[in-house]
Amino acid sequence: MRRLLIALAMIGLLGLSAIPALAEVHGGNPQVGQPTPAFRLQDQNGHWRSPADYHGHWLVLYFYPKDFTPGCTTEVCTFRDEVVKLRQAGADVVGVSLDNVKSHTEFAAKYHVPFPLLSDANRQVAISYGVLTSAVGFHFAKRTTFLIDPNGKIAKIYRDVDPKENAGQVLTDLGTLKKAAA
Repeated sequence: MRRLLIALAMIGLLGLSAIPALAEVHGGNPQVGQPTPAFRLQDQNGHWRSPADYHGHWLVLYFYPKDFTPGCTTEVCTFRDEVVKLRQAGADVVGVSLDNVKSHTEFAAKYHVPFPLLSDANRQVAISYGVLTSAVGFHFAKRTTFLIDPNGKIAKIYRDVDPKENAGQVLTDLGTLKKAAA
């Protein structure tokens, strides 16, 4: 347990890119313009979700390392605070991590998260999106956001994002992409 806490503290304090012992787990590598990889995962309320549920809407699908860690708490709260603007722009927000449903339930309740947090406990979705990584023997999803268009294609990918800035970046780019498509 102590080793886990030390690893999580390193991740939260230093940022994922600053950890030299980081090992990436190879899997999918979706690119802009490609269809989003399909999946079906449970959210914090036990509901099953998939990208197909958001067909016809923009989808902000963001992966994050771990519930209750400093950077992930900042990120979820920033998306929470911008969710009304994102919805007004036509986008739904969904977070994904390797945490289990119970952890997501507690995390969402504590921070009043008004959007689904999906549990990828078996790591398959993180692998298919190319975001599974490990440090100090622990697996987690790299902080990566996919902006998916209403047809289910990846419109933009944000890698190694700043938890404080990502929601604003997505909102700005969503406006630009919608204008370009009109």
